[in-house]
Amino acid sequence: MKRSVTATIIMLAASLALSVSMACAETIKIGAILAMTGPASFLGAPEARTIEMLAEELNAKGGIGGNKIELVIKDSGGNPEKAISFAKQLIEEEKVFAIIGPSTSGETLKIKQICEDGKTILLSCAAAEQIVNPVAKYVFKTPQKDSQVVHAIFETMKANKISKVAVLASNTGFGQAGKGQIEKQAPESGIQVLATEVYDSKATDLSAIVAKLAANKEIQAVINWSIEPAQAIVLKNARQAGWNVPIYQSHGFGNIKYVEAAGVAAEGVIFPAGRLLIADKLADKHPQKAVLVKYTKDYETKFKEEASTFGGHAYDAFKILCRAIEQAGANKEKVRDAIENMKGFVGTAGVFNFSPTDHNGLGQDSVTMLTVKGGNFIEYKK
Repeated sequence: MKRSVTATIIMLAASLALSVSMACAETIKIGAILAMTGPASFLGAPEARTIEMLAEELNAKGGIGGNKIELVIKDSGGNPEKAISFAKQLIEEEKVFAIIGPSTSGETLKIKQICEDGKTILLSCAAAEQIVNPVAKYVFKTPQKDSQVVHAIFETMKANKISKVAVLASNTGFGQAGKGQIEKQAPESGIQVLATEVYDSKATDLSAIVAKLAANKEIQAVINWSIEPAQAIVLKNARQAGWNVPIYQSHGFGNIKYVEAAGVAAEGVIFPAGRLLIADKLADKHPQKAVLVKYTKDYETKFKEEASTFGGHAYDAFKILCRAIEQAGANKEKVRDAIENMKGFVGTAGVFNFSPTDHNGLGQDSVTMLTVKGGNFIEYKK
């Protein structure tokens, strides 16, 4: 009888402990605004798949300190007006802890102040310099800055003795931000921009613009700045017209689907990116190799498609946020502080070292130059 009473007490105590544990555990709701469909779907779709994969893995292990992650993903279609509506909804109605995304610069710039006013952490997957300059207290981003990738392009051009270029840019936030950085850095880099053309991101034929530029025989190379399918059309139209000058793309070219869309016209394209696309070719001692190889293997095994730098941007955003929550607990202000002071975080875009004056955290060494050969990405070597 005494043993029975003792056993009952133990069971009651265990049940009480479990109830207390369950009561203490909370769901951490994370919002995401991603262009899963529309012209920027080559960005947003792998981003959404990536954070879904990571959340599933994390929750299977018990979450963060016993707290499970709940994702609330909104498909903006790359539309800035939808991004505004979703940001307000996630902050005001869903009461999310933080927001990952948007996929594009134009969307991010539209919701930057909304997140700032709502004191909601935003980890953007877009590249424009203005996202983090000027610094906003709650806004961070994971891709390399436009200024860094423009610098890498110009250094490669100078090594190839190219000094006179044409610039093509889409009429999006990303396109215009990149165009601005090119125009800003060109004089100090000894590069002359002989012609500039802005095109509709939804264009299906850019042959007239290409023909206009090709008529200028002084142009030694072209920089095409876009994230939409139109960037593949530029390549096709140029090569169909017999215009064989070197074409440099932005880091918005970092998805093999763009190469597939352009076909043979993509051969020889040069562009800046992180090292995710050449993960298997890195030296074993490279600080990013283990992270890049694991993410690539996990993503490609689960989704049966090649990993892209865009999925990598979402990987970095999710992992940075989770590390900060592990360090600071589920307190928004403390998590914000933890992100702002995070050092040595190895991500897909590079090694992040944030600070109160740098909400991107990546250095110039996070960028490398790649090219297309045989339909694949390889490191560019002069």
